[in-house]
Parts: sequence; C-alpha cells; structure tokens
Amino acid sequence: MKKFRINSIIFISAIAVIFGCNVFYLVRLYESIRKNVEREVMAAMTDADIDDLMVRAGKAQGLASNVTMQEEADSVNSKAPRKAEASTYRDKNGQLISVRTEADGTVVEEKALLAEETPYSNQMIDAMSKQFHTLMDKYIGFDLAVMDSVLNDHLSRRYIYPDFVGVEVVNSNDSIIVSNPKIKSHSGFDTFRIVINPNEDIYYKAYITPLTRHILSQMMGVIVTIFLLMVAFAAAFRYLFRTVSKLRTIEEMKDDFVSNMTHELKTPVAIAYSANDALLNYDTANDPEKKTAYLMIAMKQLNRLSELIENILAMSMERRKTMTLKSERFDLTELVTEIAETQKMRGDKEIHIEVLSEGNVTVTADKSHLANVLNNLIDNAIKYSGETAVIRIGIEAESISVADNGIGIPPNSLPYIFDKFYRVPHGNRQDVRGHGIGLYYAKHILEKMGWSISAESREGHGSVFTIKFGNNESKDTFH
Repeated sequence: MKKFRINSIIFISAIAVIFGCNVFYLVRLYESIRKNVEREVMAAMTDADIDDLMVRAGKAQGLASNVTMQEEADSVNSKAPRKAEASTYRDKNGQLISVRTEADGTVVEEKALLAEETPYSNQMIDAMSKQFHTLMDKYIGFDLAVMDSVLNDHLSRRYIYPDFVGVEVVNSNDSIIVSNPKIKSHSGFDTFRIVINPNEDIYYKAYITPLTRHILSQMMGVIVTIFLLMVAFAAAFRYLFRTVSKLRTIEEMKDDFVSNMTHELKTPVAIAYSANDALLNYDTANDPEKKTAYLMIAMKQLNRLSELIENILAMSMERRKTMTLKSERFDLTELVTEIAETQKMRGDKEIHIEVLSEGNVTVTADKSHLANVLNNLIDNAIKYSGETAVIRIGIEAESISVADNGIGIPPNSLPYIFDKFYRVPHGNRQDVRGHGIGLYYAKHILEKMGWSISAESREGHGSVFTIKFGNNESKDTFH
C-alpha cells in the first residue's frame, strides 16, 4: 500500500505539472491571439480611414469647380514657376535620404518616408492618406458617424464583432479634438489609435468593447479539450484509486479468511479424530454413556466440518458468473418445517423454532440453494442467541421472515452485513465464530432468483431477516 501511495503522489504531481504547463501555454496562446487581433483592428482602422476619405472626397466634389476656376485665374496673372529638382541616396546606415532643390535654389535634405521593414505599398497608402488629410481636413469636417460605420464593417470582414465601436479625433496627448456623442464614458473599452495627420498632430482613437470574449471564442476548442482531458484524468484516477483500495481491502479479508478457515478446518478434524481414536482404542462397549458422548462429539465436529465445506463451496459457486439455478415448484411451508425440525436436533443449546404459515405457500425457486439460505439464517439465529434460542419463521404469500431473540446487530454495522467477509464485531467473544460468507451468499443467491433480502435489528433485542419473493413464477432458470 505504501508503494501505491508513493506512485499515486508521483502520478498526481505529474498531472499537476502537466496542468500547470497547459495553463502557461494557454496564457501564451491568449497573448499571441490578442496581438494578432490587435493588428487586425489597426488594419481595419487604416482601411476605414481610407473609406472615410473617399466619402469625404465625394462631398468635396461640389467645391472642386470653384477651386479649379480660381487656380486658372491665378495662373493667368502669374509667371510660370521654376521647376524643383529632387534626388535620393542611401547613407551609411542604409537609410534613404531625399535631396530636394526648391525653385529659389534652396537645397533641403530629409529622411525618406519609406522603411525597409514595411511593404512599400502600405507605406505609400499611409503617406497618401496623410496627405489627403492635410489637404481635406481644412475644407471638409470629420463625420464620425461614417467612420464608426465603416470601421464596424471592416471589423466584421475580419470576423471581429464588438458590441460597441466609437471613434474620436484626438491629439498625441489624447486631448479630444472632435468628440463622438455615442461615447458616454471612456472607461471599460479597449482603445486603438492611428495617426492621420502628423503635421497637425491629429489621430483617430477607437473605443471598442473589450476583445477578451472574441479571443476566448477562438481559444474555446483548446480550452474545452484541455478541460475535458483533465476531468477524464481525474475521473480515471479516482476510479483507479477506489478500485485498488477495494481490491486491497478484499485481499486483506481473503488473507484473514484463509488463516481463519485453515484453523477452523483443523479443529473439527482433530477433535473427531481424537473421539474416533478413543472409540477404537478403549473399551467403550461396556460404557454406553461414554460411547454416546464420543459419537456425539464426532458428529458435532463432522457437522461443523460440513458447514465449513459448504461455505467454501458456496463462495466458489458465487465466483462462477455463468452459474445456472435449477428452478422447481414446491411447497415452501413443507421445506421450512423440515429444516426447522432438523435444526431442533442440534444438541449445543435449547432451541425452540415456531413456523407460522398462512397456508401452503408454493413458490418456484432453486430448492437446494433456498434450503442453504434458510439454514444459514436459522444457524445464525441459534449462534447469536443466549442459552435458549427462540426463533419464529413467518411464511406469507409474498415473503418469509426469520426472527430471533439474539444479541442483535449494532446500527452502524447493519448496512454492511451482506458484504463479503464482513463480520459484526462483538468484542472479545470467542464462542461465536464465522467467516462473513453466509449472508453474502444468501443475498447473492436470492438476487439470482429475482428475490431480495433485508434485515431489521435492535441491539439486545434480536433481529428479523425478511425474504421477499420476486415475480418469477414462470421462470425455469436464472442467470
């Protein structure tokens, strides 16, 4: 058992480590998915910004003709400007440097906007978007309702469905430039920000319902699988632990049973041998009383030996799961009366057995096994009674009961008396011996017949065992 306990601790520790690793990797997975989702949201904001610019550009068409006419008028009254020249080169750090010569001859050097780590197409779109904002924001105001709508649409295309989406225009310090009336509170949201006009320090800031639910929905398959695996591990280990514990208990009971049975078998054999030896080697023909005493001793021990062998055979038969009972229809009252008369002949104490029957009750059952069950019940009633055993057997149409005036069964032991090898503790009493098989055998056989057995008892006031007949009168065999 100690080895099993050590192995159990190792197994539980291993499961705990595995569970800890699973939690760690789940957290890592959550963080990874969250970063991907945040990138998707930022991309959705960029796409939504472009769509919003297109909507605003449509609104600006009405102003386009006036602007064009004014530019043509100005060009007539002015001289053609000098053309500016521009070139680029890469410095020692690999950074692109733009060199621009203005119309007045001024040379300006500045870092190129393109970065090698970002696709040039994305950078171009970003630069164009910022230039559009520089030109358009002066003439066409922000329509945040449109921005909210197109951002929600782009998030849906990426299978992100927040309950709330709201966008405001802020600066780098998060001071609100254009507020959104939809946003009643700025707390409790995930926020994302993109720059739309760096020259004017203008940003779009989106307020979105926390993305935790969306992320967990993507992880749900992994979480449920791990949870079910852990539950399966725990259930399997609990079942294994209970099974091994039960087997260990049964093993200990069987060891005790073999030890006790060996002693019990040797005792009647030795006593019967001694009695028989006395009859053979001593002149008992002229002493009838001594002869009778020796024969009674031998007879009692042989009866005891027969009971022990019967118990062993009963236990052996119980282990044969394919055992078939031979059913027959017989008079139960007649069988019980015959058994009672036989039990009265025992000479170890005064025995009174009363059979009370409503009439001739006929049942269909295995007569031999039912006789063994009744003998067990009556034998227990005799063994656990005082100097005089008073037993009442009541036979009714649907049941038979065996009541005695014995020492009774303690309430805490009553639920276990039908368990294999279980014996009710009776202190240091050595006059009553048993092996915890009789009642287990009785219940097992009766259940095979489709019947049932129950017990009622008060300590010091005797016990009542009741067998209820099942509805099996038409059955020929029991499996």
